[in-house]
Parts: sequence; C-alpha cells; structure tokens
Amino acid sequence: MSAEKRLKQLGIVLDPVTPPVANYVNAVRSGQLLFLSGKGPSAVAGVRPRGKLGREFSVEQGYAFARSVGLALLAVMKSELGSLDRVTRVVKLLGMVNAEPDFADQPQVINGCSDLFVEVFGERGRHARSAVGMGSLPMGIPVEIEAVVEVAAARAAAAPAHSRARRVTAQRGASKRAAKARRR
Repeated sequence: MSAEKRLKQLGIVLDPVTPPVANYVNAVRSGQLLFLSGKGPSAVAGVRPRGKLGREFSVEQGYAFARSVGLALLAVMKSELGSLDRVTRVVKLLGMVNAEPDFADQPQVINGCSDLFVEVFGERGRHARSAVGMGSLPMGIPVEIEAVVEVAAARAAAAPAHSRARRVTAQRGASKRAAKARRR
C-alpha cells in the first residue's frame, strides 16, 4: 500500500513544516539519500515540552513525544519530495533522549517514531537506529530525532511529441552536415 494512502487510512494529517531554529536547513538531498535535520516534539497549546525523561516525563510520554517528532519528519519528507511514496526506504534514525543519568529506556522512547514509520511505510519503514541518552538537548526539549531516507529518482516528464520530432530532425540535420563536411 502506498504511504500516502496509509496516512489517510490511519487518519493522520501532517502539520506544516516548522522552520529551522538556527543556521541550517530541514533536509539535504545527496544522490538518492535525503538527510533530515533533527526535530523536536510539537508544541502542545503553543508550549514546547521541556524537561528530562525519568524526572518530568515518563517513558509513555517520551514515546508520544517521539511519535510527534516522527510526524514532523514525515512532513519534512513530504515537503521535500512532494509525496511520501517517493521514499523507498527509511535507512537510519538517530534518537536522542534528554534524560536523567540513570534513565535506561531510550529504545522504548524512540520506538514512538520507529513504530510510526513502520505503520506508514510497512517493511520499507524498518531501519537501522541508535537511541541514546543526552545530558541536555536544545531548548530543554525531551526528545530529538534525525533521519536518513532513500528516495526514488523523480520520473522525468516525457517530452511532447513535437519536441521529440524537432530534436530528431535537428540531430539528423547535424549528422548530414557532418557527413558532408567529411566528404570535402
């Protein structure tokens, strides 16, 4: 099933892409890879969550934060590619959890994003991943996740028939002129 159809089936509507908070861009494409900058959880009632897992937030809350970050990453993918159906594979996630030193459930937190990607992309959403604890994250956010996805090449639009005919005629003319020049 296409990722776009799956989003609709799941009742997910993606929010607009948020602008970067510093001197970077949301994504960079290199060949068939799209590198997505780290995103944090979405604001609730206009306030971005701040705090540490294991102190202000539970594993379940962290999971929900990671899922909201996954939604933000999907929005960036769609904005950059035009359609999530161009994603051929989620390659890698790096999940960072702002946590107390003895917090050890980073993998369960980042599953919020990983589970979402598998729901949306199916097997193409399974990925390599690192889930690590951090002493702090920008603006005190509890979770930040970055991703790398593989992208299908954009299909080149077929040239109109009259353009192809002109190109073939021009090529024939050039070939005839070259042959004539060689005979001289």
